[in-house]
Amino acid sequence: MQHGGDIYGLASQLRLAERKIVDFSASINPLGISKKVKAEIRIHLKYLPNYPDPQCRRLRRHLAIALGVDAANIICGNGSTELIYLIARVVRARRALVLAPTFMEYERALLASEVGDVRVVQLEENSGFRLDVDAFKAAMIGCGLAFLCNPNSPTSQYLTRAEVLDIAECARQWQCLLVVDEAFIDFLPQESVVSEVANNPWLIVLRSMTKFYGLSGLRLGMAVMDTRYVELLEHYKEPWSVNTLAQRAGVTALNDKAYVRQTFEVLRQEKSYVEGWLTKKGIQFYPSEINFYLLKDDRAPMLYEKLRAKGILLRNCAGYSGLDNRFLRIAVKAHSENTVLYKAMSRLL
Repeated sequence: MQHGGDIYGLASQLRLAERKIVDFSASINPLGISKKVKAEIRIHLKYLPNYPDPQCRRLRRHLAIALGVDAANIICGNGSTELIYLIARVVRARRALVLAPTFMEYERALLASEVGDVRVVQLEENSGFRLDVDAFKAAMIGCGLAFLCNPNSPTSQYLTRAEVLDIAECARQWQCLLVVDEAFIDFLPQESVVSEVANNPWLIVLRSMTKFYGLSGLRLGMAVMDTRYVELLEHYKEPWSVNTLAQRAGVTALNDKAYVRQTFEVLRQEKSYVEGWLTKKGIQFYPSEINFYLLKDDRAPMLYEKLRAKGILLRNCAGYSGLDNRFLRIAVKAHSENTVLYKAMSRLL
């Protein structure tokens, strides 16, 4: 199963320039990269002959301030996916726990690390893909490692901070290392549990600068964890995996408050617009507080293929456990692009 965002394969297939592909398959901030980040990258191009800081010292200092944690508890990576694989490789749990449907790389990382027993808590459609917290807590018993995506992709559903902390307390009690992936939490910052890592050595929180800050191509993620795990992961981590431009972009993005305010303003307007025309076209969508929607429609296979042929890429969810080809995921993009999708769908429907 492929990830979203492969504009290169579709551009090659359609013999189009990559910039001609309208990509709704990857859920990235509709503003794109901030102007301040672009300026910072241009300034630091001349420093590329130097190796990047292997400890990401400056970035970690700024992350510590932004997240309200100690810099010693932060490890940075080439996207949070690098850290997912690193955690699975270092912990080597005998038994692990994941959700389904969810981000596929948790299970791939566990299988690559030869974890033989991977338990799955299935999210049910009849409950709107909401996680049963008690079921997840019960399934953690006997596991050495558990992955929890909050908000979850591709379903967009989320647990409150209190619910995640309830799970984390059980993880402490049963000595199961709980990895909470908060890749989309910047859209719901009040639900983050990152500040609780200092109080719970069995909690690891992953963060990403891909989704909210639009730095997908630079690859920048981080994890907040107990210092004993930071030291352990640093021992096994490849050197220089976070490049110079990613480090500088990360610092600048964290300090661009105007970009954050504008993001929420644009999303509020565009989500209202997208929900309006989805409703008008009779397309079922699941409630979302973040920057994408999970859709369900019997016409989804036709829509996916016809739009793909026009250079409009949606996320086909057929490969996710518990979903099929009636499910699509679409990002909320800039108004001009959202209008392109609406008009294209209208012609097909």
